[in-house]
Amino acid sequence: MTEASSVRLLVVDDHHLFRRGLIALLAQDAGVSVVGEAGDATAAVNLAERLQPDLVLLDNHMPGVAGIDAIAAIKAAAPATRVLMLTVSENEADLARGLRAGADGYLLKTIDTADLAASIRRVVDGDSVISPEMMGKLVALLRGDAAAEAAGDAPAARSSAPPPPGRARPEPPPSDPIHSLSPREREILRLIARGDSNKHIARALDIAETTVKIHVQHILRKLDLSNRVHAAVYATERGLLA
Repeated sequence: MTEASSVRLLVVDDHHLFRRGLIALLAQDAGVSVVGEAGDATAAVNLAERLQPDLVLLDNHMPGVAGIDAIAAIKAAAPATRVLMLTVSENEADLARGLRAGADGYLLKTIDTADLAASIRRVVDGDSVISPEMMGKLVALLRGDAAAEAAGDAPAARSSAPPPPGRARPEPPPSDPIHSLSPREREILRLIARGDSNKHIARALDIAETTVKIHVQHILRKLDLSNRVHAAVYATERGLLA
């Protein structure tokens, strides 16, 4: 990737030393170009509107407005910009709030620089990324939500609640758009929910990565979903990882 086509990145973190160190590390990757930095959510929104970066790398716990609470404003100011959370929080509630607010990924600050740079490019290319340490918590959270909804006798939730031990999970109702997916698309959706990238899916299924991208686009359109994180949530709620 050349400098001309590098990812234009806005880094938002209130810890000055961490922010400057992160920028210095990312500067070693020719595929990433840091075009701005901010120490709080208000500055982040203003810079996002002015710079229109490809991606905002966003901390959560900052003074004033939390990063999660700024996601909607950032996306309103820069509609084409992707938002990737980079935080120390392993709290599943923060993870859930971030994804529901529109974050395109959630990474922990324990990630190494090479993996972070690769994750940034994946998100800009349309993927969504979750730290491996958080995937189990996401699945547990989704299943807990489904069980709570089922306990409240919500009709839609009954099909996604975990089945009692020894019983198979029931199929989604015929009206569920998951039935519009081809067998190949369902398999790719299952791998998305597992956290696999397009490259890993292509290797697993022995198909071209461009073919995977086309399948993913079809899956999102058929299910009326906006990104891969939502697709992973959808698949998990319907038991594709069971």
